This record gives sequence, C-alpha cells and structure tokens, in this order.
Amino acid sequence: MPLPEVGSTPPAFTLPSQNGDNVSLADYAGKNVLIWFFPRAFGGG
Repeated sequence: MPLPEVGSTPPAFTLPSQNGDNVSLADYAGKNVLIWFFPRAFGGG
C-alpha cells in the first residue's frame, strides 16, 4: 500500500488499544488524531 499524501483523507482502519479494545478511526471523525506506535518495541519477535 503506498503512503497517503499529506493532507489527504486517511483510509478507514481499526487497531487494538493498549487495553485490548478495538479503536476505529471513525470514532474520532472531525477531531485531530495522533497515532504513535513502536513496532515490536517490547515484543519478543
């Protein structure tokens, strides 16, 4: 998947939160959102 252009509409997605709950981007429609992640930062693989 190519990276989106700056300022474009992001694709719809759902990710697990740190508490294991699913969080959808649609839950924050009309709000500013910052997504921060550390891939495999604390994982064993």
